[in-house]
Amino acid sequence: MIARLGQALGHLWRRLVQTGRLACGLPDYDTYRAHMRLHHPGQPVMDYPTFFRERQDARYGGKGGGRCC
Repeated sequence: MIARLGQALGHLWRRLVQTGRLACGLPDYDTYRAHMRLHHPGQPVMDYPTFFRERQDARYGGKGGGRCC
């Protein structure tokens, strides 16, 4: 019973952290890796710095995207 409660609280905590990161605009690297493993097994997975940079560029229009704010 206590182990199940601990698992449920751990799952809730992970979801809250994920929600907070997404609300602030931070991408979820673990979700990306799981998606790549499941849906694109033959393709290479970006390392975290590359993933973070790519997500910031996509969000804020990096590399000449033309967004002003």
